[in-house]
Parts: sequence; structure tokens; C-alpha cells
Amino acid sequence: MIPNLPTLRILPLDALILHEEHDLQRTQPLVEKLRAQGVLRNPPIVMALEDGSQRYMVLDGANRVTSLRALEFPHIVAQVVEPNDSRVTLQTWNHVIWGMKPAALLRSLKQIAGLNLRRIDPQYSVTPPHCVTVQIRLADGRTYLGCLPAEVEEEVRVLHAVVNAYKARASLDRTSQTLIESFRPVYPDLTALIIFPRFSIQTVLNLAGRGQVLPPGITRFTVSPRVLHLNYPLHELSSARPLEYKQAYLERWIEERLRQKSVRYYAEPTFLFDE
Repeated sequence: MIPNLPTLRILPLDALILHEEHDLQRTQPLVEKLRAQGVLRNPPIVMALEDGSQRYMVLDGANRVTSLRALEFPHIVAQVVEPNDSRVTLQTWNHVIWGMKPAALLRSLKQIAGLNLRRIDPQYSVTPPHCVTVQIRLADGRTYLGCLPAEVEEEVRVLHAVVNAYKARASLDRTSQTLIESFRPVYPDLTALIIFPRFSIQTVLNLAGRGQVLPPGITRFTVSPRVLHLNYPLHELSSARPLEYKQAYLERWIEERLRQKSVRYYAEPTFLFDE
């Protein structure tokens, strides 16, 4: 037997909520892929809200959740983690932007109410005390610091406005890098690097529970261990059988794969080349 096997549960799809704004254009391609393959390859990762509502926040797998909703599935299989699990961490993705003039981006950002921008020298500038900031490093060498509103709901509103200033007018990639110089050889029409503030897991849980989502592509949850390549049959999720039956079936299904030694545990970091 494999010790500390991650918790897999059958959950009602309507009990799952997203914590980030989701691009519905990404849903249809996965819908077609799910129909063709007939399996859920990698289960989403969810965390229970602590408000007694029996809801779960999706940490990873929003596209899979929205795709199964589009297919009108009643249930989904998910990996469930606890809010106090030390093996769950939350980091921030930054955005590298290209295909837009830096001056045009700056003009749009300066129009955002509540975003107090000021130009800084990144080598010598000190972040103001008691100020949560977003940093804009332009391709032309200028760097700006934006002090965000103190109230978290207003902070999220301003961050949405920041992302909206470029998401439909430029291309972007997520990155953990904070130095714009490393992107110049890769993006000839580089616009800027946006460095976002960090959020705590508890803050994101509370926001999601109140129906407030973060901008797309700025949260990066990591979970260890992680269930991959489950390949769970979709017909077991789409059937009209009750949740209790489906949970019992899932447990028998997992036990059978353990007996067949089809489950492998990798303790070391692993690169997969078949994703």
C-alpha cells in the first residue's frame, strides 16, 4: 500500500466555486477533448470553505470544472486538501506582456481609480509602509509602483482593472520571474512585466466564499502530493446514481488499482513529457 494517499472524493459540481476569473473561451476545446477521451485525466484540486456552507474552492482545474458543468454533469471527482495543510502553498504569478506600446499601457493604468502610480528607481526605492503594491516594469526602462487600496475588496477591484488594461489588447504569459531584462531576448515586442502582490490562502478563501474572484492568472497553488493521470471514467460521473453510490464505487476503483500496482508514488520532483 502507498502511505498518505491523497484524498479523492466525489463532489457535487454545484458545490464548487472558483477563486479566479475564468476565460470561458477555454472551455469548449476541453469539452470536445473530454467527449473524445471519455475520462477525466487529472482531477481538480479543491479546498473546503470554513463557513459551514459545504462548498469547495477550486485551487487548480477551473477549466475542467467549467467544462463538466457545460456538459451538465452532476458530480466530479476531486482531490480535497485542508486549509491548514502545510503542503499547500500559494504563490503569485506575474504577467509578462507583449504586443502593446508601453506608453499605451501606462496611459490606461493611470486612468484606474484607486491606483496611485509613481515612478521609482527599482534599485533604490523602498516600498511605502502599510502599502500593498503592484509594480509595473516597462520595456522602455521605466518602473512604476502602484499603491493599492487598503480594503481587500477595493484592492481586488483595482487589480481587475490593471489586468483589464491589457488582457484584450496584448498577449501575456505567466511567470515567476521579477527581472524584465531576462525577457528582452524572448519577446522582441515586449511591453512590460507586471509584478503582483501576494495573497494568503485564508484571504482567497474568504473572498471566494463571498463571491469575489481574483483576476485571471495571478494565483499559483502548489500541492504535494498531487494526483495525476487518474483517468477516471466519465460515465461514472455523469450517471444519475446518488453521490454515496459514486463515492463507494470510486473507493473500490482505487483499491483495485492499488492491488494491480497501477499507482506509483514519486517522492522527487518529476518532469512529465506526455501532458
